[in-house]
Amino acid sequence: MIDLIDDLQTLGHAVANMAKRIDEASQRVILALDVEPRATVGWLSERLRLARGTVQARISLLFGEGVLRLTSTLVRPESLGYGTRAFVTAEVGQSEFEKAMKELLTIPEVLECNAVSGETDLICHVVAIDADDLYRVGQRILGCTGIRRTSTSIILKELIPYRTAQLLRSKTSV
Repeated sequence: MIDLIDDLQTLGHAVANMAKRIDEASQRVILALDVEPRATVGWLSERLRLARGTVQARISLLFGEGVLRLTSTLVRPESLGYGTRAFVTAEVGQSEFEKAMKELLTIPEVLECNAVSGETDLICHVVAIDADDLYRVGQRILGCTGIRRTSTSIILKELIPYRTAQLLRSKTSV
């Protein structure tokens, strides 16, 4: 687990360093992939009017630096029967933080979890089948070693989905 956290911190530093070096050609490649994630190198080369080798080199560099992540099949939780989404915040005893994280990884309904500043230590994005199942998920989180208190906020409606293309567009217009 400590190795996982170290790897994530290293990746974070690499991404921060790469962000300072993303040039216009790389930005164009990323934006094109955002619009058409299954695009081939040949299609990107034609569309962006860049040499095929340039496009391939940029993609390899962006993956190598951790700017682009390897993709997996992303399934909407709703299609699997998980119609309820929520954010669960948690207070964690600092001496048991590693144990808590290891146990949270075993809960399949925890989609992601982030350390945050403020009154709580973690915010987890979770899914559940319904309100009763959300209660079960919340109790399972609360049962993790080191978790002292939780608070759950049900997501009523997604108003702005996760997005990053606008960041690149704003960089190119500056």
